Amino acid sequence: MKAYELVPREGLKIVERPSPEVGPYDVRVRVRAVSLNYRDISMLKGTYPVPPTKPIIPTSDGAGEVVAVGSKVRLLAVGDRVAANFFPYWLDGQLTEERMPALGGELDGMLAEEVALSETAWVKLPPSLSFEQAATLPCAGVTAWNSLFEAANLGPGDTILTQGTGGVATFSLQLARATGANAVVTSGSAEKRARLEKMGAMATIDYRAMPRWGAAVREATRGRGVDVDVETAGATLNESMIALRHGGTLSLVGFLAGTAAPVDTARILYKNIRVHGVYVGSVRMFEDFLRATEANEIEPIIDKVFPFAEAKAAYDYLARAEHFGKVVIRVD
Repeated sequence: MKAYELVPREGLKIVERPSPEVGPYDVRVRVRAVSLNYRDISMLKGTYPVPPTKPIIPTSDGAGEVVAVGSKVRLLAVGDRVAANFFPYWLDGQLTEERMPALGGELDGMLAEEVALSETAWVKLPPSLSFEQAATLPCAGVTAWNSLFEAANLGPGDTILTQGTGGVATFSLQLARATGANAVVTSGSAEKRARLEKMGAMATIDYRAMPRWGAAVREATRGRGVDVDVETAGATLNESMIALRHGGTLSLVGFLAGTAAPVDTARILYKNIRVHGVYVGSVRMFEDFLRATEANEIEPIIDKVFPFAEAKAAYDYLARAEHFGKVVIRVD
């Protein structure tokens, strides 16, 4: 089979590998689509907090159909349409050290024609989703779900804050609106802010024109503050804490603006803010998220689809941060 390898200090290379073996409890999938995350760009640049130390197949998010099953597999059958969970060993409960090996990091990922994993690492897809749409869900979609409904308890009439127009932000907006909640989103692009408002954002804020945007978020919520912040930037915690209501939840999911910045910890104390690190989610969360997307007819937003042979161009495109939604690679 053809696959891409991420080689430390050398970059992305297309290679030939044997088709993966199938153990008694394993399922082999013909991958049809893969989506990229900022994590993949960070891995390629060598800036990820835990960079690969050996050649790996990159990317965590992919979907396809089952082509072979092990002798003891009972959950899936040949022909089933599936997507892999970001953490193959995190089925439910809390994230532990033993459950932390992730696709495209400690484990080979999805940017290959075939992938074999334990049957419990795969989630069945609803018929309403194409492979390209399904490939956008495992990291960004599950992260948004975890941030709003596991780390927090978002309900109708609540308000969220999120940043940018990547996958986590757009899924968060869609989930909030489906729940009957409101959303405030920051973006430096007027065109993107207009699209966010068409999607139902109650307010959008230009963080370039207004770098101290926390007070503007509070104003948009009539002084109350937001209930949940889906924090994708990382280095903007002070503004986010200004924007949060007393007793609100800060779901820290990313580091688009960096991993270090001064933080006024007194605000966490006197506003009784709950800071919750969100590192994607479990198989159970993925299944819950899928049911919610199907019930609410949520369609993942795909900015652009690249062919498998142009995976490097897909990486370059995502790195320019011009996208709205997800960037997908079709594996023909």
